[in-house]
Amino acid sequence: MASRAGPRATGTDGSDFQHRERVASHYQMSVALKSEIKKLNIAHAVVWLLVAAQVVVSQLNLVSHKVVASPNQWEYPYLLSIIPTVFSFMALPKNNISYLVISMISAGLFCVAPILYGGMEMFPAAQQLYRHGTAYGFIFGFSAVTVMYLVLIISLQIHGWQIYYSKKLLDAWFTSTQDKKKK
Repeated sequence: MASRAGPRATGTDGSDFQHRERVASHYQMSVALKSEIKKLNIAHAVVWLLVAAQVVVSQLNLVSHKVVASPNQWEYPYLLSIIPTVFSFMALPKNNISYLVISMISAGLFCVAPILYGGMEMFPAAQQLYRHGTAYGFIFGFSAVTVMYLVLIISLQIHGWQIYYSKKLLDAWFTSTQDKKKK
C-alpha cells in the first residue's frame, strides 16, 4: 500500500506493535477506578437527595406525617455525608491525594457511622414489625422501617465500595509517584 508521498517505508506496516510503548498499568487502573468512584458518588448523591427530601418535607410540614414519616435521628448527621462526596469529586481531576484521604476518613465518620447508628436505632421498630406486623410510620404507603432499612443497606454498600475503590486508587497513585521518584 502506498501513501501520497510514495511507497511505504519498510518496517512501518504495523507489524512492530509489540515493541511500541504501552500505557502503564497504574494509569489504566487510575482511569478505571476514577470512573467507578464517580458512579458511586452520583449514586450517593441520589440517596442523599432522597434522605434530604424526606427531612425537608417533614420539617416544613409540606406533606402529612401519614404520607411521609418523620425522620429518625441518624438522618440528620447523615446529611453531612455530602462532604466526603464533594472532596472526592475535587480529588479526582487533579489526582489530589490529600482530598481523597479526607474523603475516605470523612466517609467513615459522616457516612458509615450514621448508617450503623441508624440500623441500631430502628431495630426495635423493625422487630415490632416482624413480630406483630405493626408499623408506626409510613412512606407513601410502605412501612417506614422497611424503606429506611433498604436505604441503609444500599447506602452502606455504596460507601463501602467508595472507600474500597478510593483505597485502591490511592495505591495506584502512590505507585506512580514511587516510580517517578526512582527515576
